[in-house]
Amino acid sequence: MKLTGAKILMEVLKEENVEVIFGYPGGAVIDIYDALERSPIRHILVRHEQGAVHAADGYARASGKVGVCMATSGPGATNTVTGVATAYCDSIPLVVITGQVPTHLIGNDAFQEVDIVGITRPCTKHNYLVTKIEDLARILKEAFHIARSGRPGPVLVDIPKDVAAASTEYNTLGQVKIRSYQPNYQPHKMQLKKAAELIQTSSRPLILAGGGVSLSKAWQPLTQLARKFRIPVTSTLMGLGVFPGSDPLWLGMIGMHGTYRANMAAGNCDLMIAVGARFDDRVTGKTDCFASQAKIIHIDIDPTTIRKNVAVSVPVVGDCRISLEKLNILLEQVDPETIEKSRRPWLEQIDAWRQAYKMAYDQNERIKPQFVIEALSEITAGQAIITTEVGQNQMWTAQFYRFDHPRHFISSGGLGTMGFGFPAAIGAQVAFPDKLVVDIAGDGSIQMNIQEMATAVENNLPVKIVILNNCFLGMVRQWQELFYDKRYACTRMNCCPDFVKLAEAYGARGLRATEPDQVKPTLEKGLAMEGPVIMDFKVEPEESVYPMVPAGAPITEMLLV
Repeated sequence: MKLTGAKILMEVLKEENVEVIFGYPGGAVIDIYDALERSPIRHILVRHEQGAVHAADGYARASGKVGVCMATSGPGATNTVTGVATAYCDSIPLVVITGQVPTHLIGNDAFQEVDIVGITRPCTKHNYLVTKIEDLARILKEAFHIARSGRPGPVLVDIPKDVAAASTEYNTLGQVKIRSYQPNYQPHKMQLKKAAELIQTSSRPLILAGGGVSLSKAWQPLTQLARKFRIPVTSTLMGLGVFPGSDPLWLGMIGMHGTYRANMAAGNCDLMIAVGARFDDRVTGKTDCFASQAKIIHIDIDPTTIRKNVAVSVPVVGDCRISLEKLNILLEQVDPETIEKSRRPWLEQIDAWRQAYKMAYDQNERIKPQFVIEALSEITAGQAIITTEVGQNQMWTAQFYRFDHPRHFISSGGLGTMGFGFPAAIGAQVAFPDKLVVDIAGDGSIQMNIQEMATAVENNLPVKIVILNNCFLGMVRQWQELFYDKRYACTRMNCCPDFVKLAEAYGARGLRATEPDQVKPTLEKGLAMEGPVIMDFKVEPEESVYPMVPAGAPITEMLLV
């Protein structure tokens, strides 16, 4: 069967069970869009290419599938780079399709030509420039295979216009095999045996769960391990939700804005079981002091992550879910009563830390942002899919919203991308049209991709936006208050739009709360409305996120007020 490159792309997408593409058309992809128009694949027209990548990212994080987005050549392609880097830092499986000028014009500074393969080489798991129509199907199949396998990540495929228009014979391809790319899923038996011995003999163990637990669907064996052996659990920002927030063993998030009990537990444990985490600087603080009393078991599918930042006693290279399942089997014969007795003093110490410093705030005449998050958590019973922007809104959400389910917290972790949350919420809503999806935003970050309100309205996507409006770039302001004598250099947002009117201008609904007693009624009303809604909460301008670990300090040395 002879097909054009554009139609071959559609065939491969169908074979890969792609149901939706987020994109923005242009001249270099016009043939692809012509084929897409006649295919069963749904297309969501965004208003900016960055929004397309973030939406595909949110779709992937919520669903566990590969997200797909598309942009034209030149500025269309370069507009995707921030989104690609965001996905790369958090190991999110994406296939990003970009258009390119015809092959004979590549390198001639043609109209809307950029070397997007060169530009994205540092922030993709792999990328391709397709120069021959005969290679297109194989490259596309490889792209999906690479994106979803091993440690997931974004793969970019750059398709010149003449390749999309050319024709060749097409036959369905079989299983993808790449000789130089063979991810290892099975953990080494002896390493697992060493890990099991340490778990049995430790008296102060701690589980540190990262985003890899979510990516590998390892939340059930992790919860089983924690509950059976009475091991308290903390997580990175990316790991929120992989262990139930309502469980007594849950300590909250670790790190720079982690809970007092989680950070103290990390500093005093004698065994840390790190699963799918990469020990980034926001988690460890001063690495020389991180878990300094502990032996560390590190389970991760990416061997380059292990021992990269922190010394490890027992490295386990393998899929997190498979590794934890096999570890649980090795520990089947251990007597739970003996474990319970040995763990009791440790759990009592953690409870003392819990009582010593509780996550609290003083709700006075001004709306406190923490109060908004707690009210949202209560009203939604922790069942909503929550996306966030980046900054104080992100940290307050991590601290005060109770996540009991995996893949219900979606946020930019490694790159810290402002403007991520709203388009990511659109992607999550497309993945789960019947679920409540809420983006928690700041007044600064929401304006970075506010144009996607048109996308939400046009596609009748009932995303709810909760804006914690403090008229500041809050997290930077907090640092300026603490470390720069309150010199608020360029962090005041003196000219903010009327978000209620802005919502209405897009054809959405807008609500505002200015007093504490308006918070819950506003949330209840806004969440019950059909279609997209912006809820603008005028919060205390100079409220800060605590606990806070100053840069370069050990995570046990926290600023508490």
